[in-house]
Amino acid sequence: MGNLAGKLALVTGASSGIGEAIARVLAAEGAKVVLAARNKAKLTKLQAELAGSIALELDVRDAAAVQRALEPLAIDIAVPNAGLARGVDPVQKGSPEDWAEVLDTNVKGVLHVLRAVTPGMIARKRGDVVLIGSVAGRQAYPGGNVYCASKAAVRSLYESLRYDLHDTGIRVSTVDPGMVRTPFSDVRFKGDTERAAKVYAGVDHLLAEDIADIVRFIVTRPARVNIGEVVVWSKDQASAMQVARRPV
Repeated sequence: MGNLAGKLALVTGASSGIGEAIARVLAAEGAKVVLAARNKAKLTKLQAELAGSIALELDVRDAAAVQRALEPLAIDIAVPNAGLARGVDPVQKGSPEDWAEVLDTNVKGVLHVLRAVTPGMIARKRGDVVLIGSVAGRQAYPGGNVYCASKAAVRSLYESLRYDLHDTGIRVSTVDPGMVRTPFSDVRFKGDTERAAKVYAGVDHLLAEDIADIVRFIVTRPARVNIGEVVVWSKDQASAMQVARRPV
């Protein structure tokens, strides 16, 4: 029996990447995991692999749908992980449609989830909220504009949540990764896999499992312990702008 036996954990963006890795590690620790994402086929496949898990086709941008789906659930651990980036155009050439998608998912989507699950946590006087930020929320980089702004908002939200949820029994944490090899860049470059691969070429980058293991550590600490902010870099990354690359 794992450390999280009897717990109900929610992971959004669970169909791939960091979200999938987090779902797997929480399930391995004994939690029953609510797998939320838009990709029904991938969710169904993952659900079949994680005994007792619940697949929930959900778009976190839809506030009403999120409220209907999540409010009735007694969530013990919430990881509102769903997020994305679109392109690297400067602001003067950016797409308002892409901006809206990023902000609606990365910022408002997190808020929608928290609004649905935290009242129940408060009533039960316990719970864990683990936000998934990014070093991009701490250090901007060329072409990052709206994505960086969205993750800076997540970091500010983390700080505000510590006030909002103070003395409720809920622990609030944020994990801010650097370069992690996931489908993130494929999404950013809208399926241009060659361009996406160049982002990680020659770099000993982080893996989704590295971030998942940190989330596991956070939520399995004794109840008195609240791990606050965790910043995770690859050893090859000194900053958002400085990355060591080796010949490929």
